[in-house]
Amino acid sequence: MSSLPAGFWNRILFLLQNYGFSLLKGAGTSLLIAFVGTLIGCVIGFIVGIIQTIPVQKSDSFAKRALLKAVNLILAVYVEVFRGTPMMVQAMFIFYGIAYLLHYVMGMWFAAFFIVSINTGAYMAETVRGGILSIDAGQTEGAKAIGMNHLQTMLYVILPQALRNIMPQIGNNLIINIKDSCVLSVICVVELFFASKSISGTYYIFFEVFTLAMAMYLIMTVFFSRLLRWFEKKMDGADSYDLATTDTLAHTSGMLNYPGKRG
Repeated sequence: MSSLPAGFWNRILFLLQNYGFSLLKGAGTSLLIAFVGTLIGCVIGFIVGIIQTIPVQKSDSFAKRALLKAVNLILAVYVEVFRGTPMMVQAMFIFYGIAYLLHYVMGMWFAAFFIVSINTGAYMAETVRGGILSIDAGQTEGAKAIGMNHLQTMLYVILPQALRNIMPQIGNNLIINIKDSCVLSVICVVELFFASKSISGTYYIFFEVFTLAMAMYLIMTVFFSRLLRWFEKKMDGADSYDLATTDTLAHTSGMLNYPGKRG
């Protein structure tokens, strides 16, 4: 083990030269977990949101109403449990609980993706539900009027409009997951915080190591925050457009001319 130099900046350079790759590898692991977890979590959230907004009418059969009520109750419990408990506790409960009850030890990657995905899915479920309800009811009525069922209405009419409204929250969940991936160190997932903790334990220096870790987290979150804002602006379309002031159908069918009274 190399001797540790004196001075803050000398130690920063020493850590970058000797452990820069380990820190970058940990940051890459944090980003991968955040991206995959957010993507799968969004899929879970969209599925839960669509199910929770299925309309129930009095004309529906008793079996359908009972099934939807049971499913919605299960989904409500899922959302409340994973939104109401810390992800660190969830990681401990799921990872060691499955090993204890089912005698199966999950791999590092599978455990990381699974825990972050179901946690993100619970938050996204409420976001998607709110996004769906924010769309004017006339959109749903119009889709039903031309014969679309609930799934078709969601996929082709409501969700494309709701996606723009909930895009900031999707980006916010990605930023949160980049930071909160550090809680997975409790189940020995080797991400940026775990790598930093290992390096600090080697030399018993904490300020310099976690200064680097904090800077790396900040760079990642700021970069993707700006990238997501740029993407949101692209979704808005062009700022300038031509206003249609004439009726094209009227041009094709001709214009009627009513001459005034002659003197």
